[in-house]
Amino acid sequence: MRLLSVSISILTLILSFHSQAAVEKPHFPSPDILPTGTRVGLMAKSPTSTLLYKNNDMLFPPASTLKLFTALAAKIELGDDFRYQTTLAQSGSDLILTFSGDPSLTSADIEQLLSDAKIKEIKGNLLIDNTAFTGYEKAVGWPWDILGVCYSTPSSAITLNNNCVMASIYTNKDGTTRSFVPEHQPITLSTSARAITRQQQKEQYCDLELNATQTNQYFLSGCLVKREQPLPLNFAVQNPFLYASTTIQQILKDNHIKLNGSIQLAQAKPHSAKQLATHQSATLPVLLEHMLKDSDNLYANNITKTLGGHFFKQAGSFTNGSQAIKTILKQQAKIDLSNAILEDGSGLSRNNRISPNHLYALLKYIKANDHKLHFVHLMPTAGVNGTLEYRASMRKAPIKGQIVAKSGSLFATHNMAGFVVDEQGQPATIFVQLVTDYHPQANTSTIAPITQFETALYQNLIKATVK
Repeated sequence: MRLLSVSISILTLILSFHSQAAVEKPHFPSPDILPTGTRVGLMAKSPTSTLLYKNNDMLFPPASTLKLFTALAAKIELGDDFRYQTTLAQSGSDLILTFSGDPSLTSADIEQLLSDAKIKEIKGNLLIDNTAFTGYEKAVGWPWDILGVCYSTPSSAITLNNNCVMASIYTNKDGTTRSFVPEHQPITLSTSARAITRQQQKEQYCDLELNATQTNQYFLSGCLVKREQPLPLNFAVQNPFLYASTTIQQILKDNHIKLNGSIQLAQAKPHSAKQLATHQSATLPVLLEHMLKDSDNLYANNITKTLGGHFFKQAGSFTNGSQAIKTILKQQAKIDLSNAILEDGSGLSRNNRISPNHLYALLKYIKANDHKLHFVHLMPTAGVNGTLEYRASMRKAPIKGQIVAKSGSLFATHNMAGFVVDEQGQPATIFVQLVTDYHPQANTSTIAPITQFETALYQNLIKATVK
């Protein structure tokens, strides 16, 4: 009997050792993988480990990881039943079209509004009400050189078709270029850019440059490498009212609706008007899923202004929207962002600053409350969807499918924040990765240092989570 007891004890120790060996302790890869001068802030906590951290109270540019704060504040303040409403009303002989900042509103929605209201003729003017938002349409800290492209489109109550227009540029055999704008796009585009070889571009240090005006005119100059197919272009609308009014004029014409007056910007919110029709957006979770998975800046910024308007009961702005996010999260989730700097809700501003501690507190709250928040499934999954579908470090096993997170990228900044999921697909390990001042030497023959760093980090975290 004693021999049997000893044998069982030894077997138990062996099984225990193998069980523990199957799950590694989480650790961070050496920062030496990254170029000299790179700043790194890291945090990780698996279900069985102590909290690991490095530079956890240092402030970093959050880039699009800031959208996690915007989304959580919206979930708490607005609720899952929230929908944007765009309304059509009548005041005397005038019609009033009230925009609410719905980032998903399309021309087809406006057309349906007019149909629902059974509008055949507008005897007076069509007034556009944009009083839902106030202040800047472009946040403090947005770089001037990206304002013409669609990921930095203005955040306006008047949002239609993503406030984004399409065009293209062709290279000609004689070294010139020509532009094309679809007939339905109410913009003008001209080009003086030269068509050159790739070698000439390298020798002349010449790139394609864009200038845009407040009348939604776009000018291309500089150089474009010769190409067989046209280069697709997407431009941010510079004047949302002008774009919307011109688009609506075409909708009226296409639907044989006579406008006796003109389309004007309402000078003040009308006191009394008879509501004729309402368009509602999808519910908030649908909007947030698009915002997080596609990292849509317009959605994030308009939702931020909506939060400011809803929380402070006034027209929304970047200023009160950013403050609303801080206040809501502190009051309702005990997430203290008092020393964080928020200029927008998207992370596009180069002035934004948060710490790993801020992100960790947010993720910890989400993990503890996801049974009622239903937040985690709104985030991208590594190698599967959203902005993580093709991320170099996440396309293959064992990382593919095991990470649910929000990425964030700006110049010299590569961030990630989220969860390693367990065997049941539930969030288990929390992690934060903030990397900035990342300036690798150009070398196309090796895997990028940031990819090596992320691969090592997340492979270890997965091993420390999944048995």
